[in-house]
Amino acid sequence: MDRILVTGGAGFIGSNFVHHVVRNTEARVTVLDKLTYAASEASLAELPSDRVELVVGDIADAEVVDRLFADHDAVVHFAAESHNDNSLHDPSPFVQTNIIGTFTLLEAARKHDTRLHHVSTDEVYGDLELDDPKRFTEDTPYNPSSPYSASKAGSDHLVRAWVRSFGVRATISNCSNNYGPWQHVEKFIPRMITNLIDGVPPKVYGDGLNVRDWIHADDHSSAVLAILRDGQYGETYLIGADGERNNLQVVKALLAAFGRSEDDIEFVTDRAGHDRRYAIESGKLRSQLGWSPRFEDFEAGLADTVEWYRSHEEWWRPAKQATEAFYASKGQ
Repeated sequence: MDRILVTGGAGFIGSNFVHHVVRNTEARVTVLDKLTYAASEASLAELPSDRVELVVGDIADAEVVDRLFADHDAVVHFAAESHNDNSLHDPSPFVQTNIIGTFTLLEAARKHDTRLHHVSTDEVYGDLELDDPKRFTEDTPYNPSSPYSASKAGSDHLVRAWVRSFGVRATISNCSNNYGPWQHVEKFIPRMITNLIDGVPPKVYGDGLNVRDWIHADDHSSAVLAILRDGQYGETYLIGADGERNNLQVVKALLAAFGRSEDDIEFVTDRAGHDRRYAIESGKLRSQLGWSPRFEDFEAGLADTVEWYRSHEEWWRPAKQATEAFYASKGQ
């Protein structure tokens, strides 16, 4: 795989993957990104221009997609509308990008016989009860709760159908919640970190007991690269790092990192359809492909992330004011 096309490669998880590929392989990377509000050309600025090229375009544009697929050995599909709150406000972009966009990529993969890896989310499985010891596996039935997760579930089903019906050489991964560098400040962990940098009390939805299974974005990247290299076509792999924490625990860990009191937490109205718990069983990925996470210690990964936001204020500061104004309009 000398040439890899990464859709959504200027977004949070996609840009982390591009950085990972440049550090760990000799491949050249083309990024196809629409550069919506959640993406940033600056996320790729530190990378060598002879290894990474940015193409600004839409994954639903069949002409652009066809041209790029013809020139690449493999495609990793990160591009997605992904913010749950936004999907509740206006679901239409989620259907257009996550379903129509994925269909467009699959048709190009079918035409050019291009290796495709589709990146998805654990949210397609719905949620688990807080006292339920079970975790999501590759056999867990789909039960999406929001327009976002429903659109991702739809895209997963399209990939499976194109593998079975047309022989497309594709794999799927469903990953738990990512954190790390280059994540937009609208998201939970970077919003809390940047609020604390600004001396603003962190805000927590509802009772704060909603559980997420956290994974550092660089560990997600190493897992995707392992699947791209050695994954079996038609297979799904769940990616997780045993990082279950409820939102309150995450915020308390951040407060400790900043030397602030737990009394600083401000509780706000819970969001609609807020899933209670996600948890990933990643045994298949670990046993079959030999993958393991670098940041097995969540607190160490969190400290790494705090340091990145402290030292990259010029990256996140331009989006902060508008983000907080939006949340303030919602009382959050």
